This record gives sequence, C-alpha cells and structure tokens, in this order.
Amino acid sequence: MSRWKGLPTELDPSVRNLVVRLRRLKDHSGLSLRQLAAKTGYSSSSWERYLGGRALPPRDAVEALASVTGEEPTRLLAVWEVAAEAWSGRTATAPAGPIAGAAPAGARDQAPESVAEPGRAESLEPLDPIGPAGPGAEPARGRAFHVAVAAGAVAVVLAVSAVVVLVDRAGADRDHGAVAPLAPSAAPAASPRSVPAYTCRVERIDGLWHAGLSTTRDKILANGYAGPEVAEAQCLLDRAGYSPGDVDGIFGPMTERAVKRLQTEADLVVDGIVGPHTWGALRR
Repeated sequence: MSRWKGLPTELDPSVRNLVVRLRRLKDHSGLSLRQLAAKTGYSSSSWERYLGGRALPPRDAVEALASVTGEEPTRLLAVWEVAAEAWSGRTATAPAGPIAGAAPAGARDQAPESVAEPGRAESLEPLDPIGPAGPGAEPARGRAFHVAVAAGAVAVVLAVSAVVVLVDRAGADRDHGAVAPLAPSAAPAASPRSVPAYTCRVERIDGLWHAGLSTTRDKILANGYAGPEVAEAQCLLDRAGYSPGDVDGIFGPMTERAVKRLQTEADLVVDGIVGPHTWGALRR
C-alpha cells in the first residue's frame, strides 16, 4: 500500500473524501503514476497534484480513473460533484482583483497625457457650455455656479425620492409581518454544552469492537463532521489508547490527531480521515 502524504489541513471534507477514494483506487490498481498517466491521458504531474489535494481533478480524469480500475463511475462522479461544488466555493473566496478605479498594471508606468507634470500650472477655468459671453452677459464663472446649484438641487430631490421609496417599502414589509430587526438578536449563542452527550458502551461482538452508537464499517468521517458515527469512532479510539478528547460527536483537531496516530501504528494511509480501512483497525 502506498504511503501518502497528509492532505492540506484547509481542504474541505468533501474534497478530502474524493481524494481518499481516488487514492484507494490507485492503490488497488497497482499502477504507478506514470502508468496511470499513460492509461488516462493525464500527465503524472497532474495526477500527483490531484492525489495530493492541491488541485481538483476534472470530471473526465475521475471518469478515466474509474474506467481503468474497473470502478463503477456513477457513485464516484456523485462524490466528485459534491467536491467540485465545495472547491468552487473555496475559489470564490479568493482575494479579489485590483480595487475598482485603480490603475491597471502597466498604466502606472506611463502617465496619461491629461495629467499635469509637476511644476506646470494648468487652467482650471470652467468652459462655457453656451458660448462666448456677449455684452452684458453673466460671466462664465457665474453661469457655472448656477449650473452647479441646479445640479445640487436635482441631487437633493433624487435623494429625498429614494428615502420616500425606502420608507414605503419598509411600511409594506411591516404590513406583511416582515419587519427586519434594527439590532442584532440578543439571543445568547449556543453553548458548547448544548451538543448531544454520548456514552461509550464498548463491548466485543462477533470478534469486533462496538461502542453502541453506530455499527458502520465504511462511513467516511473527516475534520468538520459530526454525529453518532463520529462519537462511535471517538469511543473506539479511546479504547485503543488514542485519546480523541471529549466524546462529543464532533470531529475536531484532537480527533484527527488520534486518527493519524492509529493509522501510523496500523500502517495505513496517514490522512486523518476515517474510512473502511481505519474502521477495520478500530473494530479489530
């Protein structure tokens, strides 16, 4: 069995699930990365990134791997779709581009022709939109002032109209019972003590260890998961001498460290994810 490196800690659990399944298929096939590249059409360096959790494999690559390993692709592609959705959410939170209004790259090296050079004075006199002033006509500065005043008045009218529309909408929402709170809810945050309490009832049944919370032997669990299956794994980890901390049914960093210690001792893939092989080591 291949000795894989641990996956990035920030990897989404659904992406971890996909990568672990792909690793397992590759291990069971007995193919090297070079052989896998020759059979799937994707380079060995690409497969190294896919199986290392540094890049999401394309759908065609997943389907090709399933084909060369004899795996039914339907379920694997369903796992890929969940992982792809999580991966797209991760890239959507990547740092945004330049701030709106900032000069693009390269534009800072060459100033626009309209920008005045240092030391040069340029006329800031407003242009007369009507034409040269005739005898007795108001100077250009005066007309520009009046135009500015008129524009300001229009802006005030538009602002007042917008406020009226917002007030009307708020009234309509209130009539329909949809009144938005003016301040954050004062309800206290959920206390950590509100999580379900689990009791370990460890016993050996038909040669396998059970804690009375779940009988699963292939449920995929990873950091961020929660539920009775996690509590079952925590009980069995504690029984085997790998303390996961409190048995609270929440897969956190302490549980992940305990899983990695078990996987190291059992000569499994050390990725901190509980799958069929790790369940086998827990229940033996």
